[in-house]
Amino acid sequence: MIIYTQPIVEIIRQRFSCRTYAQRPIGAEQRRRLQEAAESLRAGPLGTPLRFTLVAATEEDGSALKGLGTYGFIRGATGFLVGAVGEGLRNQEDYGYGLEQLVLLATDLGLGTCWLGGSFTRSSFAQTIGAQRGEILPAVISTGLIEDAQAARKALVRQQVGADRRLPWENLFFDERFGAPLAATAAGAWATPLEMLRLGPSASNKQPWRVVRAGDAWHFYLQRTPGYPGGLGRLVLGIADIQRVDMGIAMCHFALAAGELGLGGRWGVQEPALDKPDALTEYTVSWTK
Repeated sequence: MIIYTQPIVEIIRQRFSCRTYAQRPIGAEQRRRLQEAAESLRAGPLGTPLRFTLVAATEEDGSALKGLGTYGFIRGATGFLVGAVGEGLRNQEDYGYGLEQLVLLATDLGLGTCWLGGSFTRSSFAQTIGAQRGEILPAVISTGLIEDAQAARKALVRQQVGADRRLPWENLFFDERFGAPLAATAAGAWATPLEMLRLGPSASNKQPWRVVRAGDAWHFYLQRTPGYPGGLGRLVLGIADIQRVDMGIAMCHFALAAGELGLGGRWGVQEPALDKPDALTEYTVSWTK
């Protein structure tokens, strides 16, 4: 279990996508905390075995990022959080869940981070972690010391302003069935975990998560974005189904916030008998008492 020094709600609100870092090594204590946490994450909440490590940035690692034009330029990162995951029913959700825990720890330690998703299975990152046959690397995290504190504050303000332009509650959270929006006031104590989920990062900010409350359960669905397909082809090629990783991030924010508030529950995969709105909507997981 990762121990954070600040309330998880504050850490989630502090996190932003940092693309420019000071070209100085991460402090020894920060490295120790991150590495110990990375090594402690051996499985996701749904049981998939995971491996994570913190590696120093090299020229080869920088080359692996050149094709990630949609993420802008990553400059000066002196570390990367790298992981590998094997086959499993919800392996990429478990991967996103575990890696986001490390992102939040890095934020708690005062470091900048940025999610970099895609295919790293044949990159130098895979060689560094010793990826085995059948393992994939759905994403890595750049991290390091923040170059310009003032610019970082501006980036955080932009993110907070941007949060107001995220999909509204009525598009994301539903009561008993799709099409019946769940108001924040009706969510009671669960409003905070749901809001922390809403603030989670996602590929191209597509926010693919949808949640339906049914009795005491919370059912999580992936609302796929056209252009982000899953399927066997991705598995064969070792390419990440990045929106499934996004679902893991959402699960992480929800569960950590719920735990901090003393709201009990656990994850399980048992699809409820709910009518889905379209063919792009897929059941993922449920949080139940």
